[in-house]
Amino acid sequence: MINFSLIVCTFVTTKHIMEINFDKYEGTGNDFVMIDNRNDFFPKNDVNLIAHLCDRRFGIGADGLILLENDSESDFKMVYYNSDGNQSTMCGNGGRCLVAFAKKLQIIDNSTSFMAVDGIHHATISGDNNVSLQMKNVDFVNSQSNYTFLDTGSPHHIEMVSSIANLDVKSQGAAIRFSDLYGSAGANVNFVEQISEDTFSIRTYERGVEDETLSCGTGATAAAIAMNYIGKTNSNSIKINVQGGKLEVSFDKKDSQFSNVFLKGPATFVFQGIINI
Repeated sequence: MINFSLIVCTFVTTKHIMEINFDKYEGTGNDFVMIDNRNDFFPKNDVNLIAHLCDRRFGIGADGLILLENDSESDFKMVYYNSDGNQSTMCGNGGRCLVAFAKKLQIIDNSTSFMAVDGIHHATISGDNNVSLQMKNVDFVNSQSNYTFLDTGSPHHIEMVSSIANLDVKSQGAAIRFSDLYGSAGANVNFVEQISEDTFSIRTYERGVEDETLSCGTGATAAAIAMNYIGKTNSNSIKINVQGGKLEVSFDKKDSQFSNVFLKGPATFVFQGIINI
């Protein structure tokens, strides 16, 4: 664990230099820059700044950036940006990491409710920083002969493959993401291989990152639900192997609707520090 020097204040400006205090977290390899923005100091519309902070060569480096803000209806609010600097839809691993960050800030204890772009999320965190995050209900699944599409807070294309380890995820994922199938908005693309009755491996191409990530929480959730929906498993507690570790997705199913959907896995503090912009 790397521990960079801390500063008491979150943000100061001197001679047009901005010092930003941040924490870095990862959830099964899906990594995020975390910023406490309860004082509303951060320039939220500066796309170039956010992209710079996420840059792995010239910034801190991350798949995304998350602001923790005040919220009148819950413990805090989650504002999520992809690494291209644009605000985006729900991020499951990011939400789990934000819960761990909120606990570190002593905003919460072991349970919380927080606001995200797709509504209120409930979560619990254990002593070893395993976070169980309730995801949105899924009422509609579009199942086609060679793919399945559903929205778990973010839109996901699910496609089964064999020999997933040898797949060129970046090129094949980009071809689907930018195809006419999903228009200009695009979709995240998940390739899935079945390992056993209740275990699947997935690799994900994420829009906004425009590359494969080591893990995608909403993608893991979508893959688990899709595999149950198309009859590849009868289990409602499904293990998902991602490039960066292991996740678990559980849900209740009635007819073709999925509720009480939970994404479970580790949320790990990596380091903290300041960056001058």
